[in-house]
Amino acid sequence: MPYKLQAMDDSHREAVTGIINHHIASGFAAYPSHAMGDEFFRFTRGQSPDHPAYVVADGPEVVGFGLLRKHLPPDTLARTAEVSYFFLPGHTGQGLGSRLLELLTQDGRQMGIDNLLANVSSLNEGSLRFHRRHGFTEVGRFARVGHKWGQDFDIIWLQKFI
Repeated sequence: MPYKLQAMDDSHREAVTGIINHHIASGFAAYPSHAMGDEFFRFTRGQSPDHPAYVVADGPEVVGFGLLRKHLPPDTLARTAEVSYFFLPGHTGQGLGSRLLELLTQDGRQMGIDNLLANVSSLNEGSLRFHRRHGFTEVGRFARVGHKWGQDFDIIWLQKFI
């Protein structure tokens, strides 16, 4: 069955939280060191309820999600959005991230967004490669701002004009 991208809604709360918790426990793609509860979903959707958010479904199972959110609240920065996406293992390397990024880019353009930002851990080589392959360039780095599981990491900011 082909993967389907669909608008995220409250029925996806448990699946989305499970995906982020997988990444919290297994690497540096998600910054927290402890599992998140419902507060993750509420906070994530509450930051920018007027921005697009999608889940990726493999049949009835949600295997990924992605969204745009405001970079900062002032209306003078409304042209800029941050992009985030996460997938369960076994569902990467199949073009799903590219499909999701393209959909979010189209939606962003329709909203008047012409500038996408992504922040990525310096220890997340896969995400850095993905963003660079899709036209993002590194525009900043905060050195040693993160510390997880005994390792320091930088936050790398990437930008793409759309």
